[in-house]
Amino acid sequence: MERSILPGLAEAEFGVTSKTAIVSFIATFGLAKAVTNLVAGSLARKVTRRRILITGWLFAIPVPFMLIWAPSWGWVIAANVLLGINQGLAWSMTVNMKMDLVGTRWRGLALGFNEAAGYTSLAAMAFITGIVAENYGLRPEPFYLGIGIAAIALAISVLLVRDTAPHLALEHTISATASLEPSSFRRSFADVTWRKSYLFGITQAGLVKNLNDGVAWGVFPLYFASQGLELNRIATLVAVYPLVWGCLQSATGWASDLLGRKQLIVAGMVLQGVAISLTGAFDSFPVWIVSMSLLGFGTALVYPTLLAAIGDAVPAIDRSTALGVYRFWRDSGFIVGALMAGAFADLFGFGVAIQIVAGVTVASGVVATMTVRGSRAA
Repeated sequence: MERSILPGLAEAEFGVTSKTAIVSFIATFGLAKAVTNLVAGSLARKVTRRRILITGWLFAIPVPFMLIWAPSWGWVIAANVLLGINQGLAWSMTVNMKMDLVGTRWRGLALGFNEAAGYTSLAAMAFITGIVAENYGLRPEPFYLGIGIAAIALAISVLLVRDTAPHLALEHTISATASLEPSSFRRSFADVTWRKSYLFGITQAGLVKNLNDGVAWGVFPLYFASQGLELNRIATLVAVYPLVWGCLQSATGWASDLLGRKQLIVAGMVLQGVAISLTGAFDSFPVWIVSMSLLGFGTALVYPTLLAAIGDAVPAIDRSTALGVYRFWRDSGFIVGALMAGAFADLFGFGVAIQIVAGVTVASGVVATMTVRGSRAA
């Protein structure tokens, strides 16, 4: 919902004109989500995944009300802190619980289903929110949908979800690493961040992937508006990217199980860079439809694949902590991307900012070529 209207809301209702200030809500969201990912991964060893999932949805309940009633941009920033905590807890647990349930053989497929559910929903709401805002205004009507979504998600988590601890215990028992003691948080953090090159390669690709997502979320709507597009056409472009991304992830996750993770990661990062460059190089709605579709395709190639690659590379007993560290760095990309692109857009204009992000994304694909393992499992 925020992807369609918050950048415009910043200018229209709060008088925020600096591109860096406008995208600050994304940086705040990314920081809150990244830190919560880190905490959730470690906490999942001590508290059931179901309890963490429910807690995450409790944090979501106030968010739409804060956005409806916000008297200043600071309220929007605060709402995005809660939204980041919600996603850091709730989405982290869906990823971990899917891995617990499916075992090792079809890990990519299961994560593809998980991410497809999230991002096709994101695309639908980005589009619907833009249409509602075009017809009724930026506030409060679009956010009424958010109230219902948060309430339904909390009810489903409480009433229908069961914990996956027995599945995790079974996987650990039958694995070759069953005799190992769990790694410390400090060791897992070092391994995923820099100590093991194949884990570093995955982590840097995840960070850059969300760096360019921060640009697509915060800068692209402003860029399209600066080219004279109406809100409903901006909403279409904003929705195409996650729609393609979401719809293809089940297939790409499955493909990574069959073909290996590395090929999809490298191809996906390079394709994203090319798509971002095309978006900034042309002033044409049809070209933008194509480039946003390519960006979605490139993202679909890497998003579930990177998660599965982390799952391949660490023992089951260390998985939640390693995933928490990976997702910490991945979602830190929101902060880097939003602030970097916003600052470059203020200094040099949208075109230069977008091309810099494109170059960084292609470079990440080159790093992945040299570091990520080619096999499906470690």
